[in-house]
Amino acid sequence: MAHKFEIYKDKAGEFRVRFKYNSETIFSTEGYSSKSSAQNAIDSIKKNGPGAPTEDNS
Repeated sequence: MAHKFEIYKDKAGEFRVRFKYNSETIFSTEGYSSKSSAQNAIDSIKKNGPGAPTEDNS
């Protein structure tokens, strides 16, 4: 699969999520104190992301 979510621990010890396409990071989240909170962020993105509008601020 060319795209995936990754949960990782940053230098501050917080859990973060990054979304990668091939080997390129497309975005990453804020830090969370627990791994379950990071997983909740992934679940929220999957649930709410497909219907999210695009806002063009150019």
